Amino acid sequence: MTSIKPREWFVLVGFLAATFAASALGGLATASSVSSWYPTLTKPSWNPPAAVFAPVWTTLYVLMAIVGWRIWRQLKIPALRPAARAVLTAFFLQLVLNAVWSVLFFGLRRPDLAFIEIVALWCALFWLQIRLSRLDRVAAWLWLPYLVWVSFATALNFAIWRLNS
Repeated sequence: MTSIKPREWFVLVGFLAATFAASALGGLATASSVSSWYPTLTKPSWNPPAAVFAPVWTTLYVLMAIVGWRIWRQLKIPALRPAARAVLTAFFLQLVLNAVWSVLFFGLRRPDLAFIEIVALWCALFWLQIRLSRLDRVAAWLWLPYLVWVSFATALNFAIWRLNS
């Protein structure tokens, strides 16, 4: 790709705002339960300490934004435009799924429903991983940590559900 134009930096800020808006929505659902309900749950021995989650998710949201922005930049290339549009649509869908998981797991305190939803999120992320690898290899590498983390989170969600049902 060519050099980054000033307008493109503003679009990157927009992608950062969108990803952190999803984070904030999830955070609103999480806030009351993370200090009261979540500590009372039985968790597997491999559950990470609470201090791990904020830095991991902050990093992942930044990477997500960069990926979305890189794909947005592909819209300028006529041959890539249809694929880039499909990927951007899926990108915004996964942001919604990401926020909904927090509402289900923490807000509604329903690990069972959250597990079903996180499987849908994982499928969306996997689909995106495949499409990104065809469209923008750098974006695909930046996306991979998110897919790996949600794979782990899916297993953790399942374990917490089973241990507490």
